[in-house]
Amino acid sequence: MKITKATITRIDVPLKEPFVVAYDTYATMPSIVLALETDDGLVGYGESVPDAHVTGETPGGAVEALRTELLPAVVGLDPFDITAIHQRMDSAMKNNGSAKAAVDIACWDLAGKAAGRPVYSLLGGRKPENPTIARVMSILAPEVLAEQAVRAREEGFRHLKMKLGGKDGLDVERVRAVRAAIGHDLAIRVDANQGWGDPATAIAMIRELEPFGIDWVEQPIRADDVDGFELIRAQVSVRLMADEAVVTQGDLARFVKARSVDMVNLKLQKSGGIRACHRLATQAELAGFSVQIGSMLETSIASAAGYHLALAHPAIVSTELSGPVKFSREPGNLEFRIPEVLVSDKPGLGVDVDPDVLDDLAVARFEVGA
Repeated sequence: MKITKATITRIDVPLKEPFVVAYDTYATMPSIVLALETDDGLVGYGESVPDAHVTGETPGGAVEALRTELLPAVVGLDPFDITAIHQRMDSAMKNNGSAKAAVDIACWDLAGKAAGRPVYSLLGGRKPENPTIARVMSILAPEVLAEQAVRAREEGFRHLKMKLGGKDGLDVERVRAVRAAIGHDLAIRVDANQGWGDPATAIAMIRELEPFGIDWVEQPIRADDVDGFELIRAQVSVRLMADEAVVTQGDLARFVKARSVDMVNLKLQKSGGIRACHRLATQAELAGFSVQIGSMLETSIASAAGYHLALAHPAIVSTELSGPVKFSREPGNLEFRIPEVLVSDKPGLGVDVDPDVLDDLAVARFEVGA
């Protein structure tokens, strides 16, 4: 089996409501859907969701990386040869994690379809329980968040993830309002997305939040300030999670050496797909760290890839791939029964891609190969 052709479709995926984080506001999510075709007629799907603040890529740049460098490097290879495919991509370009993730995910989808097995089976089998998602909440007014938290409880969510790091100084009031509205029925996790900047500010914020029973605090400071986590760790008792600061095995090794976090948030889009994140999860497991698979608000395609990985790896204890429940329309059909995700046992990713929806959302399309 050989990869013979690739189709790149750049889409803008509409959100039900704007998504507000510390560094940006999104009304739609730019995504790149990749279809890889083989000489025996199979089609595998992958997805790239680049973000200049996290992956260092723009949508246009990721399309060009795929079209001019990465796909020409892998056309003609067997999708089962995932190590060789990554070696070819890494020789063609450094970094570009989300573009490489699209190729990686499509290859796993092809391999599963060729083998007649779901991707989690190729990764070693699945855990008995279904993965779950948290209700991810934007940076909004405290009273709005309190209302949303009550609705989330009614909808069946068991965890809330609150985006913080806003510039208005209301982060503590946001958490206070949500905890008052829901009591201790739901767990609260907070993610500053680097928004608190420096360790001193982060320490002060976390100390104010600790009385509200926070599960963990994610990426409180700038991604490049790895040493700052040690300062925070010495001053607070809540669990700490690194996200934007962990992209490569070298990044993770620095946290392992410092013992400055309890958890790491891995994202297929940051690190180059399933293969890279599986290796990172094993590295974290050997160090005694817990792992979360996080979201760049991917559609069902890349979200399913993350859930297959989470089902197969014992170190992955949390999943937050919530993009599909936030979109008003998207090309895939990953199934949710809040708070559970019902990962298909069909071959490959188990996601059907609707070509009509893909066409309707398309901004641009390119082909590579035969």
